[in-house]
Amino acid sequence: MAKGIVIREAHFPGRAPIEAYGNGGFRFADMSHRGSLLCLPSGIHGWEPADPLALKTSDFDKLFAQADKVEILLVGTGKDLRPLPAALRAAFKEAGISADPMSTGAAVRTYNVLLAEDRAVAAALIAVD
Repeated sequence: MAKGIVIREAHFPGRAPIEAYGNGGFRFADMSHRGSLLCLPSGIHGWEPADPLALKTSDFDKLFAQADKVEILLVGTGKDLRPLPAALRAAFKEAGISADPMSTGAAVRTYNVLLAEDRAVAAALIAVD
C-alpha cells in the first residue's frame, strides 16, 4: 500500500547558529525554515507563534521540559521589542530561566554570540518579513 506525504514536525537535532533571517523565516545549518523557531539544547524546532502579544505559557512547553539546561532565553518579538506577558515572565522565573525580550534581529545576533561562547542559551524567534 502506497503512503502519501507524511508531514513531520520541523526539527533539527542539534545546536546551530542562525545564518540569516527575514522573508518570513530563517536559515541555519544549510537549511531554510519558514515560520518561527524555538532553539533549544535538544535542537531547533519549528514554532507556531507569530504574534508576540499573544504568547502564552503553553507555547514554551518544550522549553520548560529542558529548563535545567537553559539559563538564558532570548525572545525575538518580531521587528520591534514587545514586553512579555506577566504570567509568562512569572513562569520563566519559577523555572529558573532569565527571559530577555528583544527584536528578532537582536535576538538572532545575541543567540549566535552566546552559542559560540557555549552558554546555556535558548531562543524563541518570531519570524519577520
